[in-house]
Amino acid sequence: MIIRKISLPRRTFLRGMGATVALPLLDAMTPALTVMAKTAARPVKRLGVVYVPNGIVMSSWTPERTGPAFELSPILQPLAPFRDRVLVVSGLNGPGGGSHDPTEFLTGAKGARAANTSIDQLIANKLGQETQLASLELALDPRDATGTCNGDSCAATNSISWRSPTLILPTENDPRVVFERMFGDGGTSNPAARVARLRKDRSILDSVTQAVADLERRLGASDRGKVTEYLESVRDVERRIQRAEEQSARELPVVSQPSVPSSFEEHAKIMFDLQVLAYQCDLTRVITFMIGRELSGRSYPEIGIPEAHHPLSHHQNNPVKLAALARLNEYHVSMFAYYLEKLRTTADGDGSLLDHSLLLYGGAISDGNTHAQTNIPLLLTGGGVNGGRHLTYNGEPSANLLLTIMDKMGVPIEKLGNSTEELDVDTLSGV
Repeated sequence: MIIRKISLPRRTFLRGMGATVALPLLDAMTPALTVMAKTAARPVKRLGVVYVPNGIVMSSWTPERTGPAFELSPILQPLAPFRDRVLVVSGLNGPGGGSHDPTEFLTGAKGARAANTSIDQLIANKLGQETQLASLELALDPRDATGTCNGDSCAATNSISWRSPTLILPTENDPRVVFERMFGDGGTSNPAARVARLRKDRSILDSVTQAVADLERRLGASDRGKVTEYLESVRDVERRIQRAEEQSARELPVVSQPSVPSSFEEHAKIMFDLQVLAYQCDLTRVITFMIGRELSGRSYPEIGIPEAHHPLSHHQNNPVKLAALARLNEYHVSMFAYYLEKLRTTADGDGSLLDHSLLLYGGAISDGNTHAQTNIPLLLTGGGVNGGRHLTYNGEPSANLLLTIMDKMGVPIEKLGNSTEELDVDTLSGV
């Protein structure tokens, strides 16, 4: 006997005035049910990259032991709940493109002048054929195109994503612009238009209320619960953006980015939550996120660090500065742990978003004091990662790991930048 039920395409949207809201994966989107068995929806592959600038205190980042017996280092302590899913990779070298140049991180190229297409865009070229947005390029710092860095425009420090050897993709750090790009009219950089929306004090979801009601009448109880929970998450992010806008209107009536929270932590969490929503409703399967741009001068008074990040990274081996920088590095990892927990607790087919996402965390510089690009900080986690291990290598190109990621994402290539061969990170060959 066949159980009859509503059948929805994976690309289902709730549409209203100025809103287009994609839905998460529902049971109604899976193949037909039979009495004896249920065929789970085939999970999709996703890539997430989180970049941290200005170097790391590597003595506090690198675990002392290798292999599965490793213990999390002080900087990596926030990842304790995910220890068995984390693969720390040590001993890989960047191509040496120069100080504060993140170009190499996803291209394996030696500086902006030698850039090629980055792996996120190579993957997006394939996976983006099935999503509304091929990729998202996000950040926390505003873009800065003034001056020159390493002989090139400082614009190259703003992004790690290269569409082609001559086209670097801009990042977006304004939560309102990202939110409206995902669910609304595509966002706007017009401050007056944003103020007008704020004064209406309306949710973008108000215009899809009837569409939600019509859909829920056709869904089973489980799917109704999923839709309700998902829309509540969308509304929660929207409320937090509105609170940032309201605060800006009270304290700084004329600002270029009224939607950016004054708190670094709240800004980071909103941007991570937007990424979770983008994956959940399958708007995109490829996201890069820069926690900071190279040369970032952000200070962190909320954790007792009033000094700007970049000057602090030139610590000159001062123990006080090293301790502060390590605390900052750990703080960034704690934001990544927040993201992992959100992914782990968000259902996706027969598992979670974390089960079906491959995540790379790290930076292009190891020691910020010398701009060293040897033994750069790298770790992998998520689906398809044989975690709970620390692998060490002997100066192989970090681009070799990029080849491995490409293969795991189903887009294998033979050469990228200065790569020599793919790394076998599924065994203990790097111990």
